[in-house]
Amino acid sequence: MSILLNKKMAFFLLFSLASFVLGSQEKDNVRFQYKKYEKFDFEDLVIEGETSSPSDLSIKPNYNKKFKNLLPYRKNFNSEIKKSIERIR
Repeated sequence: MSILLNKKMAFFLLFSLASFVLGSQEKDNVRFQYKKYEKFDFEDLVIEGETSSPSDLSIKPNYNKKFKNLLPYRKNFNSEIKKSIERIR
């Protein structure tokens, strides 16, 4: 009896699944027709709002970041200047 019940239940599940899949495949073929060209007349448009001057805008100041110089500091380059003069002679 239980085998017969399992077969009936399996058949019912298979049938309900097949009917669900077939029912969901039926789609209405809806086609949209869009305008090929549309002209806008901006002179007839009325825009409501307030005008403000550019001075009302707030601008954040640009902070310049100062980096540490990684080259060693030297007061003078006298020895290098003397060597370069000697090479020119």
